Amino acid sequence: MQTVIYPGTFDPITNGHVDLVERAARLFDHVILAIAYSEKKTPMFALEERMQLARDSLSHVENVVVTGFSNLVTDFAREQGTNIVLRGLRAVSDFEYEFQMANMNRAMYPEFETVYLTPADHLSYISSSLVREIATMGGDVTRFVPTPVLTALAGKSG
Repeated sequence: MQTVIYPGTFDPITNGHVDLVERAARLFDHVILAIAYSEKKTPMFALEERMQLARDSLSHVENVVVTGFSNLVTDFAREQGTNIVLRGLRAVSDFEYEFQMANMNRAMYPEFETVYLTPADHLSYISSSLVREIATMGGDVTRFVPTPVLTALAGKSG
């Protein structure tokens, strides 16, 4: 049984994230969407809110579990009994950071493997930070996020 961890802050989860989870769920037996506590980034949504938004947005995918974590992803992977992490690449600009992170993770956990997926073309420009910015300025983010997130964003800006 192959388990992959998809870590991130998911503040909030977007249609791009959902696309990657759906595709990973076809490639792996189990997908763990691991939401980082990450208070240093001052998230718009608290960890529990982000977890619930992800659960609601991914309820149609049977082999996905959503959980929070606050330790190193390599330590979290060991705790979950896996050595595989999924990362999304939207643009070439993402690659340098992701390449450095993959090598650092492998230095700490030699068996650790990073698998990269790219989102569908029509989702490649979406990021949580852009969604937050557009939403807080009153813009329409309907095309970029699942319905539960749209409702939550309206509650934050209303």
